[in-house]
Amino acid sequence: MKKAIDRRDFLKGTTSTALAATLTRAGKTVAASDTVRVAVVGVGGRGKDHLKGFRLQPGVEVVALCDVDEAILQERSSQFEKLSGKPVRCYSDMRKLFEAKDVDAVSFATPNHWHALGGIWAMEAGKHTYVEKPCSHNVWEGRQLVNAARKYDRLCQHGTQGRSSLVLREAVQKLREGVIGSLYMARGLCFKWRPSIGKAAGPQAVPQGVDYNLWCGPAPQKPLERKKLHYDWHWQWDCGNGDMGNQGVHEMDMARWGLGVGLPTRITGTGGHYMFDDDQQTPNSLLCTFDYPEQGKMLQFETRHWVSNYEGGFGSNGDNNVGVLFFGSEGYMEMAYFGYRTFLGKKREPGPKGSGNSDPWATFVAAIRSGKREDLGVDIEEGHLTSALCHLGNIAYRLGRSVQFDPAEEKILGDSEASALLTREYRKPFVVPAIA
Repeated sequence: MKKAIDRRDFLKGTTSTALAATLTRAGKTVAASDTVRVAVVGVGGRGKDHLKGFRLQPGVEVVALCDVDEAILQERSSQFEKLSGKPVRCYSDMRKLFEAKDVDAVSFATPNHWHALGGIWAMEAGKHTYVEKPCSHNVWEGRQLVNAARKYDRLCQHGTQGRSSLVLREAVQKLREGVIGSLYMARGLCFKWRPSIGKAAGPQAVPQGVDYNLWCGPAPQKPLERKKLHYDWHWQWDCGNGDMGNQGVHEMDMARWGLGVGLPTRITGTGGHYMFDDDQQTPNSLLCTFDYPEQGKMLQFETRHWVSNYEGGFGSNGDNNVGVLFFGSEGYMEMAYFGYRTFLGKKREPGPKGSGNSDPWATFVAAIRSGKREDLGVDIEEGHLTSALCHLGNIAYRLGRSVQFDPAEEKILGDSEASALLTREYRKPFVVPAIA
């Protein structure tokens, strides 16, 4: 794609305000005085948060919604129009949405298996993108999403909110400055209440009004073999990545960010599906380790689905227990969504701490206005690396053995069975393209 004309340079040579605005829309930035026009794809559970997040941003207008479930689309559009006081266009096929010239950015809250392809299509159409976590269903397609952002010169933010938090940026800076000494390990915790999804007695009927062909998209179009079409796809391999790739990817991103590492050279994973006899394929208890021997560091990650202690002090009174522990030569740090605490020395004396919220929608919009990748909450390159850790941990678990990995080439070494799980076969016409 030809690089867009810089707005300041263009204005030097013309007095046509209307034409200048047109070129700005076609380029990378949106002027501070312009309304940023957003579309949301996938308006079910997480999509409601996208709609609220963008609705509350000044100078932002949600102009279109897209969902393959007609009932959800109608319900959400009606709710949103009452709250915003403005009409929104509705689409069932995202490809039709991408043809709209008045959409600056597209936000994706679809199932995981649609994240990469949807993001690639949107950026190819000239839209900036916000892609929910994990940004990919497998390692290979995540890299293609990054390549697309660079090739089409679009801004792409990943849906892990921690890096949009000023207080967590402060915490990571303190780790870099040595607040707990020499940092050697991070331990991510994803202890979240997850009930059984039940057991279907054979193929289930697809809910009326759902375009199941579009719902499946890049994934195999198999009979529906779980009681619920929506959400419970997280626990089946064709569409989801288990809870490490669902809730846990947030804590994985914090852990990798704070530890200051990229992709590892060795991955182990052990666990299983305990307590429930149901249709869940992914493990509900999983312990993974990611080794970085050249940096003298290790990342450990544990997922657990039921009764748990409050390790790290995260949660109370029956809440979920999610967060990250960082260990150094002089102390440790606890980090969660809303803040951090440090404890120093053998006596665990309280050290620096902070609290605060994040606004990923604000960072995304700010980056669109500035045109600067560094203004994103988390650039897609970082989102890909974090998502890849979740995928690699799942691969090690599924094969029951350690995996040796080349982080520079993003390839598994000497294991063809494991290498095959880095990607998948795609169903036409929903093929994730290889992008150089």
